[in-house]
This record gives sequence, structure tokens and C-alpha cells, in this order.
Amino acid sequence: MRPLRLLTALTGTPSPLGTRPQTPAAPVRVAPVSLSGAGGTAPAPDRPRARARLRAWAELLRVSALFTVPGDALAGAAAAGLRPGRGTALAAGASLCLYEAGMALNDWADREEDAVDRPHRPIPSGRVAPGAALAAAGALTAAGLALAARAGRPALAVASGLAATVWAYDLHLKHTKLGPAAMASARTLDLLLGATATVATMSAEGGRSVATSAEGGRRVATSAEGGRGGATSPARSAAAHVPSAALPAALALGAHTYAVTAVSRHEAHGGSTRAPLAALAGVAGIGAAVLRGRPSPGEPPRTPAERLLLPALVAAYLRTSGVPVLHAALNPSPPLTQRAVGGGIRAMIPLQAALTARAGAPLGGLAVMGLVPLARALSRKVSPT
Repeated sequence: MRPLRLLTALTGTPSPLGTRPQTPAAPVRVAPVSLSGAGGTAPAPDRPRARARLRAWAELLRVSALFTVPGDALAGAAAAGLRPGRGTALAAGASLCLYEAGMALNDWADREEDAVDRPHRPIPSGRVAPGAALAAAGALTAAGLALAARAGRPALAVASGLAATVWAYDLHLKHTKLGPAAMASARTLDLLLGATATVATMSAEGGRSVATSAEGGRRVATSAEGGRGGATSPARSAAAHVPSAALPAALALGAHTYAVTAVSRHEAHGGSTRAPLAALAGVAGIGAAVLRGRPSPGEPPRTPAERLLLPALVAAYLRTSGVPVLHAALNPSPPLTQRAVGGGIRAMIPLQAALTARAGAPLGGLAVMGLVPLARALSRKVSPT
């Protein structure tokens, strides 16, 4: 048998044309298919780098603490005896912007100190440029003032004072004895901003709202429409007194902020027992003061559900803030001190909820408490301190 026929018989393949042995064909290289059309392949997005940049800004702005801000506006509106409205939403938006402006400005001002004590922070680690942080602080401040201006001149005036306090604290007062007082003033103004913005928009829009009577604190449904023949409406006359009605709630929130800020001054090095003990006493006093709140003589009595809700909210406040502060007092190490500060920040939510419920808005208090699981979940990924 000829060699060619023998090869065909052994392999079972048809004989090729001709008698020359066939060399193996070179592997065929298939060009990758472009998903972006003609002109070659499009580079895949650098998702890890974008994710790292997003996380750096989340750490800079401490986004997990954002959930402690909207409750200021809701508590302010409730303490003033008003239903939340457009002004409350504008106040909350302005507060969020000004709060984040303070966070960015804080890290910009502390960039040299953080390079020694906390080099992992976004600016000293090189993940966020100092100029970008300062620009963000300026842009967020402008946005916050613009939102407050839409709620009226009184709201803009309060927001301007709040912005000035934030910048003064971060740039100078933070490292002085006036630091805790400045931070407490900022939170006090933030709650008053919610009350003022809600009153201003209610009066301007002429809608019906629940307002607090200037005479006795009694809740009555009043109309913000102007009276006939030049008479002043009941809501407009009460509106001038409503922000002052929110002052006790604002001072309670400010007192809590003072205590937390005093502890935070030792979170980098620890070693202070006096500050956590003083904060623990302050938290207990604030809880007792909120719990003693009773309806005004002219108000209708609270329902059994409302009477049970307020102690539950105060208990949540005491547990969230008091327990970690007690641990820091017993062992003032940096980790426990930082945990006490984080607990104090998160405790602002149940405190705002308790202040809202005490003012006669139990549903508003429950709405504020709905922010707690969100804040807790996010704080596991981004530290609020």
C-alpha cells in the first residue's frame, strides 16, 4: 500500500489534495470585539479607583453622622407647635449642607494635626486634596444658605449665624476653651432654624397649620391668611412668638452637644476621666428634664400611647449615650473614648425624637427614630468621628 493510502487508512481522514504532507495551520488570533463601536476597544472603567475615591469623601464628610441632622428641623417645628411643611424640608436641606461643610472644613483645618495623630484620614493619607476639601466646604456653605433663603429672611438670618459659628469653630475656637460652647451653639441654632423656617413659610403661604397660641401655649388650628380690614391674623401674631417656644428644646440639644464635644477633645489620646463623668451627669440630667415634660394647661391630655412613647424614647437616648460614656469614664482609653463620642453623636437621634414626641407630635418622633437603623448600619462602614 502506498504511504498516502496507509496514512488515510490509519487516521480515517480523507486524503488531502496532492501528495505533500500538510503542516499544522497557525493558530488564528481573533481580535477583541469593541463594545463601543468602531475605533478599537474602550478601556474598562476603573471601578476600584472610583470606589476608593468615593469612600475617601465619605470618610471626610462623615456621612454616617448625616442621619443626626434632619431631626433638628423636625424637632424644631414640633417644639414650635407646627406641622412639618416646605419650610421644614428647606431647613433640613440647609442643615445637611452646613453640617457637611463643617466636616470638610474640620479636616482641612486639622490636616497637619491629623498627619501626626490620625494619618489614615483622607487628607493626610493623600486620598483627598486639601484644596478640594476647602472648596467643598465653601460650596456646601453657599448651598445651605441658598436653601435657607428660600424659606425667608428670618431663616436666612438664623442659617447665617449657624454658618458663621461652624466656620469660627473649625478655624479657631475648636482648640480653645470656647470650643464646646461654640459647637453647642451650632446645634441650638440648627433646631431653631427648623422652627423659624417652618413659621416663615407657613405665614407666607397662608395655609392652615397647628400653631401655638401666644397666650398660653395651647394648640389651636389657625389660619395664616391676613385678616380683613388690615387686621392681623392669629397665626401671624403667634408666629412672632413661636421660635422662642422652641428654645427649651434647642437648649436641651445644645447641652447634649456640649457634653459630647467636651469628651471628643480627648478621643485622640484618651486619659481623661473628668470629661466622661461630666458628660454622664449631663446626659442623665437632660433625660430627666425631657421626661418631666408635661402638656401645657391648655393642651389636651396625652393619650396612653403618647405617655408610653416618651419614656421609651428617653430610655433609648440614655442607653445610646450613657452606656459608652460610662465605659469611657471607667477606662479612658482612646478606643473607648472614641466609642463614647460615636455613641453621643448617634444619641442625638433618640433625643430629637423624644423632644418631638414631648411637643405633642408622636408620629414625628417615630419618624425620627426610623433614622436609627440607617445611622447604625452606615456607621459600621464609615466612622462618625
